[in-house]
Amino acid sequence: MADDLLVIIPTRGRPQAVPEIVQAWDDTGATADLLFAVDTDDPKLAAYKQHAAALKGDGRVRFTFGKRRRLVGTLNQQAVKAAKSYRFLAFLGDDHRPRPAAMAWDARIRVCLSGGPGIVYGNDLLQGEAMATAVAMTSDIVETLGVMVPDCLVHLCADLVWVEWGRGMGRITYLDDMVIEHLHPANGKAVLDQGYEECNSPEQVSADSAAYYEYRDGGGLEADLAKLRKLVEEAAQ
Repeated sequence: MADDLLVIIPTRGRPQAVPEIVQAWDDTGATADLLFAVDTDDPKLAAYKQHAAALKGDGRVRFTFGKRRRLVGTLNQQAVKAAKSYRFLAFLGDDHRPRPAAMAWDARIRVCLSGGPGIVYGNDLLQGEAMATAVAMTSDIVETLGVMVPDCLVHLCADLVWVEWGRGMGRITYLDDMVIEHLHPANGKAVLDQGYEECNSPEQVSADSAAYYEYRDGGGLEADLAKLRKLVEEAAQ
């Protein structure tokens, strides 16, 4: 169906990722819509705008330019807006690359999520099943919670929350052979740039870790899981 899957990619300081990701779409035969969310104060804004102009005729690809909200804020803003018109929503970092397989990765996402509310993620060749560093979910999850990520977070730990949600609602699928590779300094596949330094700074790690544990152990997670379990029950009726 039209407008069934949107992949949201908040990106900053890495305009070179745009053509690489679009090439990955071509290489994998992906038909999902692709949204690059760019900050208007990005030092490399001009390069992003050049890519946007060059890709204007590609019906799969869109750009949005807005105030900086950091990763979680930007993802939530775009996901809540898109949930009104897309059946499925996905997040990839600008350092993720889907890899070719017998069945296109976005087609597998559609199959896995077609049975009702749920979450699916693949193998990033770094964290594997432990963390959903790239994820897809039914848009009714975003509509139910009002966010795609708890807004107490800024950048880190979203991948842990998505696994907690999926397991807690009993609707999660991990596809080990669906590779969405994470090109990260931790596995030697990316250079440590300003973006990585900022989001992995001791201050950011401490802040997001504390917020995650408070959400997980302080009642926030259970409150959200109650809503998600109700969503699953209602969908089954």
